[in-house]
Amino acid sequence: MENLSVKHELGGGYCNSLTQYSRFLTREVKIGDIALGGHNPIRIQSMTTTDTMDTIGTVEQTIRMVESGCEYVRITAPSIKEAENLANIKKELRFRGYDVPLIADIHFTPNAAEMAARIVEKVRVNPGNYADKKKFENLEYTHDAYTAELERINKKFIPLIKICKEYGTAMRIGTNHGSLSDRIMSHYGDTPRGMVESAMEFIRMCEAENYYNLVISMKASNTQVMVQAYRLLVETMVKEGMNYPLHLGVTEAGDGEDGRIKSAVGIGTLLEDGLGDTIRVSLTEDPEFEAPVAKALADRYVKRSLEFEVRSAESPIIPPTPNTQLPTYSPYAYSRRITQSVQHIGDHHHPLVMIDVSKENLKDPYLLSSVGYNYSAGLDKYNLADQACDLAFLGDNLPSFSFPGNLKQVYNYHTWLNLRDKNNCHPLFSLEEFSRTEVKDEFLNFVRIDASQLTTLTTVSLNNVVLILETSAKHGMAEQRAFFIALQSLNMQIPVIIRRSYENLDADTLMLYAATDFGALFTDGFGDGIWIDALGLDLALINSTSFGILQATRTRISKTEYISCPSCGRTLFDLQETTQLIRSRTDHLKGLKIGIMGCIVNGPGEMADADYGYVGTGPDKITLYRGQEVVKKNVNTAFALDELIEIIKNDGNWIEKV
Repeated sequence: MENLSVKHELGGGYCNSLTQYSRFLTREVKIGDIALGGHNPIRIQSMTTTDTMDTIGTVEQTIRMVESGCEYVRITAPSIKEAENLANIKKELRFRGYDVPLIADIHFTPNAAEMAARIVEKVRVNPGNYADKKKFENLEYTHDAYTAELERINKKFIPLIKICKEYGTAMRIGTNHGSLSDRIMSHYGDTPRGMVESAMEFIRMCEAENYYNLVISMKASNTQVMVQAYRLLVETMVKEGMNYPLHLGVTEAGDGEDGRIKSAVGIGTLLEDGLGDTIRVSLTEDPEFEAPVAKALADRYVKRSLEFEVRSAESPIIPPTPNTQLPTYSPYAYSRRITQSVQHIGDHHHPLVMIDVSKENLKDPYLLSSVGYNYSAGLDKYNLADQACDLAFLGDNLPSFSFPGNLKQVYNYHTWLNLRDKNNCHPLFSLEEFSRTEVKDEFLNFVRIDASQLTTLTTVSLNNVVLILETSAKHGMAEQRAFFIALQSLNMQIPVIIRRSYENLDADTLMLYAATDFGALFTDGFGDGIWIDALGLDLALINSTSFGILQATRTRISKTEYISCPSCGRTLFDLQETTQLIRSRTDHLKGLKIGIMGCIVNGPGEMADADYGYVGTGPDKITLYRGQEVVKKNVNTAFALDELIEIIKNDGNWIEKV
């Protein structure tokens, strides 16, 4: 194995370093003519949505995917006939001059996998349903019975391993949170550890046959579970002398802004720690729109890697931090950092959203509609949207209208000092200003601090203070994380609002970068608020991105969440059209999670912790779920949404749209 001599800062943990960017070096795996892992770039891939039996349609969509940046293309093979047709698809692609490696996606059907492995460059199998079963049964095993069950699975799996060895075919062992087998669920529970063990069982079977051409994934729609599972996987592999490359993805991320933010939170958090060798961004959109999003995420680390290789003066190595294995911080289980409450910031209060309005027209009360406060001139009142920000930074500028009473105003210290009416207005200090001034707010003071200033911070009395944590480091997330870890080691329970500043970014790139930088911290329980500073971009975008990051990290729920699969050749209805239809009638149900799955493979298990599910189970037939319980089977598509709404109403979870 390569690079297993690298010292892990966590003592055999999940990444090379918590304080500087360092990509985890994995074994190289050949997939056709494009190698994965090792020192190769992070590879981009996606999956077709056409019927696999439609040879020309699949070929033409594959070409569009390649043109958009895909380096590998995955195609579903739900039965042996689709597996056989992969040969026709491959032949036509080669005839047209496209050598893109093809990956067969397999669920339930070993014979389809064995056929596909003779044709394509890689097969993906899911340990939860390849030779195992999922009927949501709670099973009890003795040690001998569990061993016997593993042996049964091994006998079904070995033929595929031997074919892959013979044909030089790579394999992805792809665990999904929602499709853990009853055997794994009964033994380990519905946990990241269960996901890891599900994959490790199959990896060990491969190694017993001296087959190492493997890629591993730990995908989930819950970003916290996904991140924890990948970290546990790497830790487990390192302990067993393995370093297989990682395929990163968030399942059922959804579409539009939500899908991009959720994908960046999960994938970006791992990329920040140097994990990940190939990316698939799963959006409920045409697959050619996925590759550019994945490429934007990956490209950020090409530059990052070069910066740290040259060790330039502009990107100094962040000093090592105290031991991270503290009671309040584990990279393998979510626990929010313990803080004292200051004016409803910190402690058990949900993270706040802070928006800079200082450069806006502060003579116009309608400007606040873009941050969730809709002004009614006739009533001279504000109506709050679900995503109404909590704090507005005005700098040195004063509004000529009255702000809503529940929107706190924050001013630079000297401007605040001269306000005649300081009600609901609070000062923002530099650390130096705060340390030398005697006049402070009686209840709430904001203090800006760079993540490199911790030593200075410990010399200042910080009563009624909320920190605004900034960074100018190239690897800013790691520097801010180091600051939080140091606060914990010093038992300083001060609430912290995380601030990041971005320049010269378009809207899509801002969403991806911010979701990565903030998401990585909130996923680990760090942060009591979010402040995105992006010069020149629309306030509404900044506000919605802020709330979207909190929603994706599950730290503040402000809207309905849709767990929607990305579509593939197995899908039994138009996912994009159906998702938008369901959205249009349910997007006011704040806090509910609704799963929209195109087929039974991406059915009740893949919906993870959705409250309700809408699953294609046959042509023009939908099965409706409450959690993982079937409520109505085989409902005609024309009536399915009305039936779903009726179930929600009967459960007392429906409210009428305003």
